[in-house]
Amino acid sequence: MLELNINNETSRLKAVILGTAKSNGGIPKVEDCYDPKSVQHVLAGTYPKEEDMVLEMEAVAKVLEKYNVKVYRPKVIENYNQIFSRDIAFVIDDKFIEANILPDRNKEYEAINHVISQMKPENVIILPEECHVEGGDVMPWNDYIFVGTYSGEDYSDYITARTNTAAITALQELFPEKTVKPFELRKSNTEPKENALHLDCCFQPIGKDKAILHKNGFLVESEYEWLVNYFGKENIFEITKDEMYNMNSNIFSISEEVIISEKNFTRLNSWLRDKGFTVEEVAYSEIAKQEGLLRCSTLPLIRE
Repeated sequence: MLELNINNETSRLKAVILGTAKSNGGIPKVEDCYDPKSVQHVLAGTYPKEEDMVLEMEAVAKVLEKYNVKVYRPKVIENYNQIFSRDIAFVIDDKFIEANILPDRNKEYEAINHVISQMKPENVIILPEECHVEGGDVMPWNDYIFVGTYSGEDYSDYITARTNTAAITALQELFPEKTVKPFELRKSNTEPKENALHLDCCFQPIGKDKAILHKNGFLVESEYEWLVNYFGKENIFEITKDEMYNMNSNIFSISEEVIISEKNFTRLNSWLRDKGFTVEEVAYSEIAKQEGLLRCSTLPLIRE
């Protein structure tokens, strides 16, 4: 049996589901893209090639294995994008919560059934239908659960709006002893530099008490300020609009000391090293073209 345990983003990782880029389905049509950044690359003829993305993901698997992390992979579905395992489910404490994601993506969930079947059935939670939530918006942080959301009346106009207020209520009921803290995100279907697809596109806690932040990703300035006060200005790495576009906040922690990061994030990586982190650099710039990076393609199951 898998003894699930996730209380935060940075404790020592023991087991994870890493997505797969095999049989990725080729270049999508513009109207089938889920986000503005993918659209940009389809139109420009720079959409990532499957073989490049497979290499990028295998390099991450090697880093994880180097740190003795048990790595599970989805079953490969022919011609289907299964890179972003974080979208389809997430773990808080010992509960595995199925994300109610875009209906087109249900097959991705079925492809990890071989992992789910190793969990206690009572710990696998399916939220009510009206709850929309994706793992990229949900960050357990000890006594808090930080959740990215969009509560505007035009929610349904945004394919980029992924987590709604019904889901926030449901999470609070599931974890009454924790504080669920929502953050309104800036959404755009057309302009990737003005779109925070998920909370982890503009914020991520690292180490014990530090964070990466992008102010413009937040619609409500006081919510952004709350995070600045919570972590302390001196503990925050503020990323630029271009760095957000390139997914600098979407790195992944193996532990409080070790972080997997993209090798082109030079400003961030040198700051992390200055702060005492071990940075495991990988190439991930092809996968980033789909508006997702290291955190998006990993679904942690067990941390110490």
